[in-house]
Amino acid sequence: MKNITIKWLTFLLLIGIIFSCSGVKKVAEQEENQSNSAAQDTVDLAEEDQKKFEYLFVEALKEKALGNPQKAIQLFSGCLDLDPNSSAAMYELASIHAANNDFTSASLLLEKAISLNPENKWYKILLAQIYQQTRRYGKAAEVYNDLLEAEPENLDFLYRKALLLSNEGEFEQAIETYDKLEEQAGINEQISVAKQQLYEETGQIEKAFNEIEKLIEHNPDEPKYYGLMADLFQSQGDSVSAMKYYQKIKEIDPENGFVHFSLANYYLQNGKPEKSFEETKKGFRSEEVDIQTKLQLYMMLTSNPEESNLTPEQEDQLTEILAETHPDEHLVYTIRAEKMLKNNRIEEAREELLKSLEIEKNDYMLWERLLFIDNDLQDWQALYEHSREATDLFPNQPQTYFLNAVACVQLEKFEEAVSVSEEGLMYVVENKQMEGQFLMLKGEALYKMGNVQEAFEIFDESVDLDPDNHIALNNFAYYLSLDGKNLDKAERMSGKVIERFPENPTYLDTHAWVLFKKGDYSLAKFYMKSALDNGGEENPTLLEHYGDILIKMEETDEALKYWEKAIEFGGESELLQRKIDEKQYLEE
Repeated sequence: MKNITIKWLTFLLLIGIIFSCSGVKKVAEQEENQSNSAAQDTVDLAEEDQKKFEYLFVEALKEKALGNPQKAIQLFSGCLDLDPNSSAAMYELASIHAANNDFTSASLLLEKAISLNPENKWYKILLAQIYQQTRRYGKAAEVYNDLLEAEPENLDFLYRKALLLSNEGEFEQAIETYDKLEEQAGINEQISVAKQQLYEETGQIEKAFNEIEKLIEHNPDEPKYYGLMADLFQSQGDSVSAMKYYQKIKEIDPENGFVHFSLANYYLQNGKPEKSFEETKKGFRSEEVDIQTKLQLYMMLTSNPEESNLTPEQEDQLTEILAETHPDEHLVYTIRAEKMLKNNRIEEAREELLKSLEIEKNDYMLWERLLFIDNDLQDWQALYEHSREATDLFPNQPQTYFLNAVACVQLEKFEEAVSVSEEGLMYVVENKQMEGQFLMLKGEALYKMGNVQEAFEIFDESVDLDPDNHIALNNFAYYLSLDGKNLDKAERMSGKVIERFPENPTYLDTHAWVLFKKGDYSLAKFYMKSALDNGGEENPTLLEHYGDILIKMEETDEALKYWEKAIEFGGESELLQRKIDEKQYLEE
């Protein structure tokens, strides 16, 4: 089984992530202050230029707020034309470039702005964030070092500097910075865990243990600190000491669910997979462990079958436990459905998706997945009903109309298929392929309604919009061959299809029938024989067509044999029986 360690450290780091993201908001909050102080950069301008500058700056801020970055860039650039030394305009331009991931332009502007206005900390904070985004951790740390000279007691700056030094690989400097942070903030689990990691990274294992011991002494009733200590012992190969600390967690907090996952990893690393799985199940049953953690762990355990030693039965057990302990969580049934789809248990997967949708009807992706399963199962009535419900819930999603139209065609609700296709087309935006597919269904319905000429016009539009739609090309070619019209065009279309699908019996049949209608019986025979050899040997339509070709080539005995085979495999038309009785080809 793949290691299923949920390190106690994982949960602690989430706090750090939240803490480390707080600066972005602060920078954003200061933009208004920057705009209010923009005039300070323009004290040397003539009065007329000063007014023009202020007007352009305010208009630029408006465009930026309205989500028009290009207009804002033009206006801020106009500000710089009037005053090339406006650090405020540089800052605003930099923030737009940064939002567009143009970090080079943003950093150059900010560096210039800081050289002009070195006291403005917000310029520096944004520059540090850009350096961090572009993995220039050392330069970002230098910026925070500069900020700390002005605000030596700013804990946020200290934390960020330590984190950046760690990312840069400057571990000793990072530890020193964390020490300064700890002097001001006191004993803090986030700081101690960060230092523990750095000590491990630098091989100072005893100091790593000391950091966790310090947390335990500071708060001996906190179970996660014992989990950290157990994980650390386990990582050093001391499984006996690790077990003592895992047991300590059980003593302090008997209902603690997370300890079971740590124990599962412990037993796995010590060659006891059965005990490991039992602990995993206990963790999944625990009400103390939130559903998101359980789902993430399940995905981790099963995402790579080659690395996981969980049997399909064990995977089923875990999802069954999830369904028992969290019966109102739709994601549980979604995961069960995905697992069944991977194992080709399509109908069972559909049942799980339906359970999920009973709980959460407003998840469009679930509906789309359900509709595709209905389509794959060729359960046209289910597709019809489910797609109608999905269309009511998501009236702006063209895919639901398309699949409803597919169901309508298959259920011979042709008039409804036309109206649904037309309605669905209203919601297609800049997607020629989907437009072409809707028109294909509309053309199909019109043809089946007997509106042949209109259907052909619609098919023409369809293949123009989506020239690689092999279903539209095949059907259009076949219908043209049945009608005996534009056979050269039909041959080009069916030929294009079989180039892509040279072993598909349906498409080979279409191409052969077009050639038959053109009187090219020898080539038609070749392609029809290929259709039979590639899976069509029990298809009554293909067998009948092959007999038709053979009779035209005056191979009467062979033709009769294939016509009789067509009847044997379900061909029931009166015309087929007449062909056999009269020993000749008869047009429909």
